[in-house]
Amino acid sequence: MRHFLNLTDAGPDALAAMLDDALTRKQARAGWTKGRVDADAPLAGHVLAMIFEKNSTRTRVSFDMAVRQLGGQSIVMEAGQMQLGRGETVADTARVLSNYVDAIMIRTDDHAKIEEMAHHATVPVINGLTDESHPCQIMADLLTIIESGKALPGLKVAWLGDGNNVLASIVEAAGLMHFDVVAACPQGFQPEEASIARAGGRARVVADPREAVAGADVVVTDTWISMGQAHADTKLAAMLPYQVDAALMATAKPDAKFLHCLPAHRGEEVTPEVIDGPQSLIWAEAENRLHAQKAVLRWCLGQIG
Repeated sequence: MRHFLNLTDAGPDALAAMLDDALTRKQARAGWTKGRVDADAPLAGHVLAMIFEKNSTRTRVSFDMAVRQLGGQSIVMEAGQMQLGRGETVADTARVLSNYVDAIMIRTDDHAKIEEMAHHATVPVINGLTDESHPCQIMADLLTIIESGKALPGLKVAWLGDGNNVLASIVEAAGLMHFDVVAACPQGFQPEEASIARAGGRARVVADPREAVAGADVVVTDTWISMGQAHADTKLAAMLPYQVDAALMATAKPDAKFLHCLPAHRGEEVTPEVIDGPQSLIWAEAENRLHAQKAVLRWCLGQIG
């Protein structure tokens, strides 16, 4: 059973194969309408169940379109409209859905929920987001970096802001794909040491944002107030020195790229001149959620690697 709960579940060779497949399929669709099915329709007859305990724009639409373009179908379920939202256990939900569908994607809070889902499901389970990690987003980020002409090995990625789930998956990717991450995070909002250790020495945390960005190939940030958090003035004040502005971007390499998984709050974690400027790849990054997740689906169903 191939679950995709974290990047390590696949490993470096499979991740490389998925990224190659995603790029190839994206290029093959140039000029096509969005609803046209890929020529080989590899998921014809397959159904993906999508469970949302957290709101979503990109995850919902990209996974829905991904399975459609691969020739399959999807069922979208809000947790509050399921028995899961009325007390049915995750384990029982996993067992039932496994009899109806070919794969399950869940976007939730506690990472233990998705681990329990995978333990009891007899079909692949995909992590659409948890509080601990966001592997599908990082697959899109890696695809975007490669598509921009940069090789992953030896790359320097700078992270600015909160030590959150997105950073955790970037750090995990660094260890698997042999690039380096320097994260600048304010005191009290740093990632756990165990998370940094997953990079096998390829990630470190610093206090100075200029140190993190100096000579970077890619600069990444995320919203400071995560989904479900109160809009805390104290957190915003702590984060303000880590805002990505033109002056900070100027300390990166001249051809450095800017990434942000969205949604963005211009004037908080990033200024408009950066996120809407020539170094920003956020729209390609958002589109690549679709193409990367097509490859994830195919890997989970044994069609890649």
